[in-house]
Amino acid sequence: MTGHLAVRVYYEDTDAGGVVYYASYLKYLERGRTEFLRTLGFEQRRLAEEDGLAFAVRSLSAEYLRPARLDDLLDIQTAIGELGRAQVTFAQSIRRGDETLFTATVRVACLDLARGRPVAMPPPLHEKLKALV
Repeated sequence: MTGHLAVRVYYEDTDAGGVVYYASYLKYLERGRTEFLRTLGFEQRRLAEEDGLAFAVRSLSAEYLRPARLDDLLDIQTAIGELGRAQVTFAQSIRRGDETLFTATVRVACLDLARGRPVAMPPPLHEKLKALV
């Protein structure tokens, strides 16, 4: 399963030349992962409030292939790459139509907010993710 999120490029996302600023891509990826989890029935706010859990980016590898520009409509694509008990690796890309502009592999750890330490994901979430690997 691949999640899709449509994002329009606004002026605030770009540099003076109208090209998307490199850090804006990371914000788009975050939105893509958040919506991907939401489609599976897991809202990050609820995980924090009810389970005391949050996800934090542990590492990422990114490839900037082509520039996105002001007013472009982008498709943020999110899929599961690898899955452990306390971490998940997402394979993400940003596309404009048929053209891939950006790819990334993002490893995210599940954290116990009270202790600030990695912890196993709740079984219902882990099982849903496992079914997608």
